[in-house]
Amino acid sequence: MSSEGQDRRPTMADVARVAGVSAMTVSYTYGQPARVSAGTAERVRRAAEELGYVGPQPVARSLRRGRTGSIGVVLGEHLTYAFDDPQAARFLAGVAQVCAEQATGLTLVPITGAASDSARVAQAAVDGFVVWTTSDDDPVLDAVTATGLPAVVHGGPARSGLPSVGIDDRAAARAIARLAFAGARAPAILSFPLDRARSAQVLSGPDPQAAAFPVTRNRLAGFKEAWEETGGSWSQVQVVVCAVNSARLGAAATAHLLDDDAGPDALAAMSDELALGALHTAHEVGVAVPEALALTGWDDTDAAAPAGLSTLRQDLRDHGARCARIALGQHDTGTPPPWEVVRRRSTRPTALP
Repeated sequence: MSSEGQDRRPTMADVARVAGVSAMTVSYTYGQPARVSAGTAERVRRAAEELGYVGPQPVARSLRRGRTGSIGVVLGEHLTYAFDDPQAARFLAGVAQVCAEQATGLTLVPITGAASDSARVAQAAVDGFVVWTTSDDDPVLDAVTATGLPAVVHGGPARSGLPSVGIDDRAAARAIARLAFAGARAPAILSFPLDRARSAQVLSGPDPQAAAFPVTRNRLAGFKEAWEETGGSWSQVQVVVCAVNSARLGAAATAHLLDDDAGPDALAAMSDELALGALHTAHEVGVAVPEALALTGWDDTDAAAPAGLSTLRQDLRDHGARCARIALGQHDTGTPPPWEVVRRRSTRPTALP
């Protein structure tokens, strides 16, 4: 036998020839065994073992079925973010739960910001997409829509034919900020990035509508409305934009704010991670919480309650499950996900709930 023949991968036709059956019978043996007699199936398996045939290639099998048996989660972050960030981990757990219930695979599609992102999405062998919250101008949204597959965006932006799952971030931000800012004279905010450049910066009363990320935009708008309800001026509110969601950056941002004699006496963070970092810094420099500095977070992660952190509770696992069902072509309930303000000891006792 030639080296070319030795290196060639055995095919279904080869197995059929050795077993003395049709290629369709070999296909049934692997894909629909109930349609093949026990004796015939045994002949096929013996022939396959003799030839070193391991079964139909998954890609070819998927093409015949018209589905891959997997949904893709598009992450606009480094792949490790899915495992390092508690919020992302909760969300993915919800997606995975539905995948397990539906005997469906889960494919992570990391996005790097490079021109190849759209091609990566177009080439993904999946039956539907779940897109982690992104910006209005992200070209990946067009790539996802162009596939024609069922798709959903968590937290927005929503587009025609591309639904979004998430809470009313603006109303929720207004509610948690009322708790954070009650009795305050100089509030500050630890913010998510404003755009895809993810630049770290300190701004005074930025226009919320300038934020390209809907989550950031809506939360800033809610914080602004809550502060202005007290008669305060938004232009005096310092907003520290953090490049990524991490306790380390929350701690560093708070150290910067508290280094000023006219530092804040209230701090609303867009995540528990940022807030927990702020709480760590406050304890390290001896700033009393909540007497000198009221603190609030967002999400009510597992670490929030032990730390006594007042926060905005939402069930990201439920959000992930909702998104997964939509990506699998199932209808959503249409009922918006619930949220609630959770008051603990990091906010002032005199503050109204």
